[in-house]
Amino acid sequence: MNIKLLISVLIVFGLSSIAPAIMSAEFKIGVVNPTKILEASPQTDAARQLLEKEFATRDRDLVAAQQALKELEDRLAKDGAIMSEKESDRIRRDIATQQRELKRDMTTFQEDVNFRRNEEMGKVQKLIGEAVIAVAEEGGYDIVLANVPYVSPKADISDSVIEKLKK
Repeated sequence: MNIKLLISVLIVFGLSSIAPAIMSAEFKIGVVNPTKILEASPQTDAARQLLEKEFATRDRDLVAAQQALKELEDRLAKDGAIMSEKESDRIRRDIATQQRELKRDMTTFQEDVNFRRNEEMGKVQKLIGEAVIAVAEEGGYDIVLANVPYVSPKADISDSVIEKLKK
């Protein structure tokens, strides 16, 4: 039992002699707001414009298909009472078919948009990470944190990262 006590005392004294050295070391800490950086970076705008351009034709086609379906539904609602049963049944089948196709096309479109958005945002996030590292190294920061509840303006390096991304 005395050996355990002796070891415990030695550990406590050892740690107490090391702790002041660790506590006295000064660290330069920076904080970034990833959301602010992502929203303000020109790379995010460029990615958004690229995606809009890439998917504009398909989006217009889906809007046209929705309009055609609406016109067919309106025609059935307006003229259904005076149409032959065979004609109204054909239009109902056409509406059901177009609804299924439109739903499938919209789902595929949304999946494609999400996939490409994730690809492009991954590239942007990689660039942001590189800019954070560059600003941290240039500024002599030991630690850079993200998404903290409070940060003084003195420690916030988000604007510096945004400026780096603009260059």
